[in-house]
Amino acid sequence: MESNKLDTISNLFEGKEIRSIWDSTKEDYYFSVVDVISALTDSNKPRKYWPVLKLRLKKEGSELITKCSQLYENIVQLKMRAKDGKLRQTDTLI
Repeated sequence: MESNKLDTISNLFEGKEIRSIWDSTKEDYYFSVVDVISALTDSNKPRKYWPVLKLRLKKEGSELITKCSQLYENIVQLKMRAKDGKLRQTDTLI
């Protein structure tokens, strides 16, 4: 897989960085969930927001549990470069 940044995604979120990885085999981009949450919510702590959101979805009821299960099926952990320059496992979505 190849790391790169989509300019169109960055433009949609007013220049906020959304890390992405291109999978040439599947011809799909994988996007960092935490980066998308940060861009959409302006949260100061997007890394904490994501696990709390997953827990809330589980507690909400049967319809949301089904949707949450579908969400989990689409989450893939891939190594992405963190702010400190190290590669770290990151939840990603297509």
